[in-house]
Amino acid sequence: MESDTKVEALKRLAFIEGHLAGVRKMIDQDRYCVDVLKQTHAIRKAIERLEALLLDGHLQSCVVEGIKEGREQQIVAELRDLYDVKTR
Repeated sequence: MESDTKVEALKRLAFIEGHLAGVRKMIDQDRYCVDVLKQTHAIRKAIERLEALLLDGHLQSCVVEGIKEGREQQIVAELRDLYDVKTR
């Protein structure tokens, strides 16, 4: 993983962890359900942005390297697996 991608991913994870802790606190305090659901939606969107960042990094580094090394079939199989996971 490229170091810029890693730094950004770790920042996003810290943000997500903070949001999760906040939701736990909200539930513990019996906060209004709609407010909790809005926060869980924000967490889901943050995870989607993290996934997009990681996928972009993978496509720009690992996939390119794998193709240059002659591992096209392996790379295509991995990308198919990722697609299958995403569409479940």
